Amino acid sequence: MLSARSMVATFLALAITFSSGHAGAQASAQPSQDSSKSGESEFGVEITLPEKTVVYLTGSGTWDTAYDTLVDAFKTVHEYIDKRGLKPDGDAMMIYTGADDTGFDFKAAVPIMGPFDNPPKGDIGVGPAPTGKAYKFVHRGPYDGMENLYEAITNFFDEKNIQPGDMFIERYVTDPRTTPEDELVIEVIFPVQ
Repeated sequence: MLSARSMVATFLALAITFSSGHAGAQASAQPSQDSSKSGESEFGVEITLPEKTVVYLTGSGTWDTAYDTLVDAFKTVHEYIDKRGLKPDGDAMMIYTGADDTGFDFKAAVPIMGPFDNPPKGDIGVGPAPTGKAYKFVHRGPYDGMENLYEAITNFFDEKNIQPGDMFIERYVTDPRTTPEDELVIEVIFPVQ
């Protein structure tokens, strides 16, 4: 049986095809209220992703080691940003550009301020962050506990007959490099067509 995240990966693979011719008990799949956002629901909120420039590291990983992969990737990106004297302009995000049952391709990205000259070479790049209409879902707690949320997201899109885009984003409201894993706050964002 596929994990919920793998089901989402399969769902996204189908969406890509059509558009171009461990389950944790701590995750809540139900809408909840975030008092820091004036009562805004955290489940299925329609948002608009603004234009931003990001520094990113491209790579791939397996679902079994996804959390370690993303933490290491963000360390690499932040080391580059610090070395260049750049200033972050928002939360770090893992942009999943491809996925299947066993693994994923990604861009570990951090928005930056100001103009950028002398672009990096190799696996680190600079470019625009995803923009436009999207739906946001919030997870609080350990990374492994996100499976329930991904299952609920799949159901949400099915029930609302919404076609997601060809990638999805995990935006880290809390820094995974320094935040204890059980205190993580992650926004799962699906741009839509």
